[in-house]
Amino acid sequence: MGDRLSPVTTSARPRLLLVDGHSMAYRAFFALPDTLATTSGQVTNAVYGFTSMLTNLLRDEQPTHAAVAFDAGRVTFRTERFPEYKGTRNETPETFRGQVPLIHEVLDALRIPALAKEGIEADDILATLASSAEAAGMDVLICSGDRDSFQLVTEHVTVLYPVRGVSELARMTPEAVAAKYGVPPAQYPDLAALVGESSDNLPGVPGVGPKTAAKWVVAYGSLDNLLEQADEVKGKAGENLRAHLAQVRLNRELNALLLDVPLPYGPDDLTLHGFDRDAVHRVSDALQFGQLRDRLLAADPAAQEVAPAGPQTGLEVEVDDVAPGGLGAWLAGRTGRLGLDVSGRAVPGGGDAWGVAVADADGAAVALDLADLASDDEKALAAWLADPAAEKVAHGAKAAWHALASRGFELRGVTFDTELAAYLCHPDQRGYDLGDLVVRHLGHELRVEEPEGAQGALDLSLDGGGQGTREAVRAHAVVQLAAALAGDLRDRGATALLTDVELPLSEVLARMEATGIAADVEYLTGLEKHFGEAVAQAAGDAYDVIGREVNLGSPKQLQEVLFDQLGMPKTKKIKTGYTTDAAALAELFARTGHPFLEHLLAHRDASRLRQTVEGLLKSVAPDGRIHTTFQQTIAATGRLSSADPNLQNIPIRTEAGRRIRRAFVVGEGYETLMTADYSQIEMRIMAHLSGDAALIEAFRSGEDLHRYVGSRVFEVDPADVTPQMRAKVKAMSYGLAYGLSAFGLSQQLGIERSEAHSLMEDYFTRFGGVREYLTGVVGEARATGWTATILGRRRYLPDLTSDNRQRREMAERMALNAPIQGSAADIIKLAMLGVQRELDARGLASRLLLQVHDELVVEVASGERDAAEDVLRTQMGAAVELDVPLDVSVGAGATWHEAGH
Repeated sequence: MGDRLSPVTTSARPRLLLVDGHSMAYRAFFALPDTLATTSGQVTNAVYGFTSMLTNLLRDEQPTHAAVAFDAGRVTFRTERFPEYKGTRNETPETFRGQVPLIHEVLDALRIPALAKEGIEADDILATLASSAEAAGMDVLICSGDRDSFQLVTEHVTVLYPVRGVSELARMTPEAVAAKYGVPPAQYPDLAALVGESSDNLPGVPGVGPKTAAKWVVAYGSLDNLLEQADEVKGKAGENLRAHLAQVRLNRELNALLLDVPLPYGPDDLTLHGFDRDAVHRVSDALQFGQLRDRLLAADPAAQEVAPAGPQTGLEVEVDDVAPGGLGAWLAGRTGRLGLDVSGRAVPGGGDAWGVAVADADGAAVALDLADLASDDEKALAAWLADPAAEKVAHGAKAAWHALASRGFELRGVTFDTELAAYLCHPDQRGYDLGDLVVRHLGHELRVEEPEGAQGALDLSLDGGGQGTREAVRAHAVVQLAAALAGDLRDRGATALLTDVELPLSEVLARMEATGIAADVEYLTGLEKHFGEAVAQAAGDAYDVIGREVNLGSPKQLQEVLFDQLGMPKTKKIKTGYTTDAAALAELFARTGHPFLEHLLAHRDASRLRQTVEGLLKSVAPDGRIHTTFQQTIAATGRLSSADPNLQNIPIRTEAGRRIRRAFVVGEGYETLMTADYSQIEMRIMAHLSGDAALIEAFRSGEDLHRYVGSRVFEVDPADVTPQMRAKVKAMSYGLAYGLSAFGLSQQLGIERSEAHSLMEDYFTRFGGVREYLTGVVGEARATGWTATILGRRRYLPDLTSDNRQRREMAERMALNAPIQGSAADIIKLAMLGVQRELDARGLASRLLLQVHDELVVEVASGERDAAEDVLRTQMGAAVELDVPLDVSVGAGATWHEAGH
């Protein structure tokens, strides 16, 4: 929460936390943007906000018992009594309704009961539990956005009422209720009956506000007394009261909360026993909760215990006190794979390592301080690390490779990487933290267990004397985790992907990252100035159009300019007004052609490009090269991503993007840069997977693919296919692999939906195998729960059977795309391995620098241009055998741009 509540004074009384699930989740839904979503498109703003609020309550209030109540539907005993009850409320948004089951999944993981009862509102459930809990000697906290809950407030019952979203809650005690409304909590329903409640569609007495109502209730002692003596009330207010007596009595009847709802649980049954931590990890993975997962686990009641029993125990290691000079013998005495943990900074071209721990499967370990190693031990460590026959297990071997390289150590012989293995088993997870995996797969906490009777924390320093316990525990954990994940990999058919693709690729990527690519700093500096001037020019042009200066980065100010001053058509409604995101503004410009929008969009483009160049300048290392980091575990499809800086988001088809690519140059001592990429790789994979004879023939003919397809679809000679025809066919061909609908195609091409539908039907008539494949791949994935690439890389799609239409349709689009995009990722990875292997085999000094989507960039050594091109063409062309040829294009030049083709 933003401003934390000050918890009530703790006492020996048990404390029961009761939450109105629908009320608080609905507030979270509107408090957080609907852009908060998973990579699969599942909106998570309600479940995220609710979970965050609940986490804070568990942490701050430390209840001993808890439950969450939900409404079971709109039909209740109150609507039967008064059909207009809550009749003005809008239909529940579909994106909210789809998140309620997710909230239940979170509660199941937390082992917090979720209660609902047909015909009964959540407030009545909470009221019943609160009254019985108070009678049983408990303190009660009720978190609800319904003011009717104020009638439950007593010395031992407090309502936590949301003031702003779900991030700020007010503590409504008897004193707080009386101070705000002028009546004690027990008489709040009397006041509410007179004033009415707009959210419940209960009309009050006209002209009677809270102050008048409170004055009457206090003066007459109760609502009943007031109504019996209504004739005594003077003035217009008295007349209105007498005219609405029946409505006031009905209001009072309806706002009285039930205290005797039959429930499956009583207060004593709601004890918090600690979370199902494995389930917490699963649901956090599915919802892609990062830091929230950590906060949630920290709020686990069981986490407060000194030594939790059962599956949350820590791993046990025995750190051997190896005498100086004895490391070689210790390593030689170990059998089987050994776990390796490296402490340090894994920065390509500039990292550091300061500690190494090694452990076997039995828990015997050694921890080494690299700054204080005896000469013989350093030699023994170097020999063991570089020995390919000495099998090692690591978590994130590439990072260890970089850290060790900074100390002059070579790392070879890593036969299992638990991070890569976990990724292959669960490719849709947001992260693969070792501690999380140990809990999930081994049932242990990744922590140091203190010996019985120990005082204070263990000394976790790495001093070579057997005290590097934490690092040793990690080294031991990866050995055990590898055994657990090996079976999972085998069951998922992914063992070969790890051993033959991802693991050897991590070493290739490490070499590429360490090498980096040379940058022309002077040119980048000039480019930064150029884009800065473009930003200023676009801003000035925009100001001239509207006659004043505004903050072009402020959505609020832009809304005022666009919709108030300029009177433009409204965009999508959001919480803060109308959206001014890039897509909405581009669409608005297409509709209006307004010059302000033209300059605003130019300003945004120039600002983004300037930021890109600024980021590149900051990334130039002392060696004059940029060392990006390639990430293997980010994209569920298997695609590599680039970070720090991201070199994959530099535009290739725009003039601005080409200008940026000119900043990447051939390094000193090398002859040229060379690029090689696949032509139409995704369409070739589509032809192979679908087996469509006509599409296969299109590639084998050697003719322009889209012209060939266009001739078949439009029934004209290839020479008569116009550029417009070709563009339509190209958009459709690629779009089909991404689940493009007729509506989507019509939007993309700016044509009528009927024309787009006819175009797709004509396409499928001539390429029936494509239709059969696209239909079949979704059906097969729905039956198996996953799709697979040509190498067997799976993507699991449980939402294919979801009751939520939005989630199901998103999963269907993923089922269409994953085999194609994933196979493209597999192919370029095999190509990289082949290129690096052949460069090494031929003894060439040329080296791989970058992989960007389907393109490889090589720095060619002097005199090796023909050999390097031959390696690229042969290895990329032979990466896999498809039913259609792989076409490789190669270019060379002094800059990345010049090497394009």
